[in-house]
Amino acid sequence: MDWASLTDAVTQAASVGASKPGSFESIRDWAKAADRITLLTLGSMILCSLAAVTVAIERTLSLWNLAETSRRLAEQVRRALYRGAVADARAACQRSKSPLADVMLIGFERLGRGSEEALRAAVERERQRMVLSLRGPLWVLGTIGATTPFLGLFGTVIGIMGAFRKIGESNQAGIQVVGPYIAEALIATAVGIGIAVVALLVFNYFQSRLSRMSIELRLTIEEFLEELTEASSKDKDKAEPKDPSAEAA
Repeated sequence: MDWASLTDAVTQAASVGASKPGSFESIRDWAKAADRITLLTLGSMILCSLAAVTVAIERTLSLWNLAETSRRLAEQVRRALYRGAVADARAACQRSKSPLADVMLIGFERLGRGSEEALRAAVERERQRMVLSLRGPLWVLGTIGATTPFLGLFGTVIGIMGAFRKIGESNQAGIQVVGPYIAEALIATAVGIGIAVVALLVFNYFQSRLSRMSIELRLTIEEFLEELTEASSKDKDKAEPKDPSAEAA
């Protein structure tokens, strides 16, 4: 086989591949012939999908080692408080990068400055702030999951309107006339439903994970408060001087 025949074969194969449905050339031709509103709707849904992927990656990186670092910090603080070393426990929280450390530091700062109920209330407020910060931009996933089906429905309506308009212009109702517009409508519907399903699945996963994590953090903080108050009471007992008269008696 000479070079000319080989070139002709490659050119013919490329032209056949470009004419197949789903190829880049067919997609480009469809985009040129499609309605602008339909293209705008599809573009909006693609942007929504990119936003959903961005939020999912960001939350995954933020929550990747949160449970492990919080568990490790709680164990260090528990051991220090068991020994009565309140200063060592506070130093461990200051060195840690876990969000749980900020909650525990509020407990150390409020210790001895008021009643035990006030201490627990201050720590609980900080825990709720931490949980809210852990949710971050998850509302974006919920919004995308709720709105993209309606965007797809909007594209469907536009496609059907285009089909009826074409029927009125050509006075024909064959599949060759309305087929492209119906295809646009179905594509918009499929894209909208697909994006919504994935976004809601990811949203529910993070919601479930954060709910479980919130319960674990609440239990950990309750144990921390009990151990902190016990260690503080032990320090007060050691610091108080004994009454000589009581010893003489």
